Amino acid sequence: MNSDCLIQDAPAASASSLLSTAYGPHAHPTGFEVLAAEWNDLVARTRFNSIFLTHEWQTTWWAALGQGDLWIVAFRCPQSKTLVGIAPLFLHTLESGADAGKRQFNLVGCIEVSDYLDIIAERDREQEVYAALLAWLHGPDAPAWDILDICNLPEASLTYQVLPELATTYNLDATVFQEDTAPQFILPMRYEEYLQTQVDKKQRHEIRRKQRRAEREAAIGLYLVEPEHVLEAEVDDFIALQRASRADKADFMTPQMRRFFLAVARRMLEAGYLRLFFLTINGDKAATLFAFEYDRRFWLYNSGYDPDAHAQLSPGWVLLSYAIQYAIATGCRVFDFMQGDEEYKYRFGATDYKVMRVTLRKA
Repeated sequence: MNSDCLIQDAPAASASSLLSTAYGPHAHPTGFEVLAAEWNDLVARTRFNSIFLTHEWQTTWWAALGQGDLWIVAFRCPQSKTLVGIAPLFLHTLESGADAGKRQFNLVGCIEVSDYLDIIAERDREQEVYAALLAWLHGPDAPAWDILDICNLPEASLTYQVLPELATTYNLDATVFQEDTAPQFILPMRYEEYLQTQVDKKQRHEIRRKQRRAEREAAIGLYLVEPEHVLEAEVDDFIALQRASRADKADFMTPQMRRFFLAVARRMLEAGYLRLFFLTINGDKAATLFAFEYDRRFWLYNSGYDPDAHAQLSPGWVLLSYAIQYAIATGCRVFDFMQGDEEYKYRFGATDYKVMRVTLRKA
């Protein structure tokens, strides 16, 4: 490790030796552009290597859904200039509710559609980065603000555990709470081992029975979208099945959200992370999974099926069982259903994983 950037041991230190550089809304080039070559390498050195913190996701989300002023704050060791932290923020004025008129910082990606977010900090350097962020927020270069809202923190994050205590130095009111759960399970080396150890006897029987019935009564295929396919057409097929599956999913998939899904699919396919699956029954696309494979983790982002077609063959269950087999075969170690406590996730052996939230308010 560079001698100018040794990890601090003082547990209550509110000061940081890190250098802070902020790229505000009028910066040219933007912080996204300046930090592009270092961004993903830092994400890979964090405590929870989230695909939603990658440069691909963050820039795509901002271009499609961002609002307000983009503020990206980078934290470096003073002499080596090693990048050890990034706070990707945007500042906007709240328009409704009790806080209407107040200026709030959020993480890029917050609140909707990014299941895990965080201040990006090198593992074991979190406290230094948090202290440097707080110092910047209260320094002369930061814009006026009232609230810092940090959503979708994974259970492994230290942000909700350490940041509130550091914030007391600045007389900030901190609130910490669990905002959701993200069911997931560890993947063993073999599919049969998964069925035997992760799923109870009744559900194990159901998974096998549904898969065997579908394979017996129809021509079943597993279709994975590859670079040679026409991506926009494939995403439209996904959206048609996603909208058909539930009324709330249909409401969610607005024209703006369709454009976002297409943009994400394009960027993640280029990066090699996209896993857009279709289950075909007698040649027809009957069910779909919009997922990612990243850092030996299978991230199931969204899904859909037509309940009026082939319902007797349980296409959603069959496709999910195939996806689990795929994840095991490709060396994934975790199958992550991400946010939401839908019952089917637990039937496939998932257990709860906390998703936390922290808000800091000026007194």
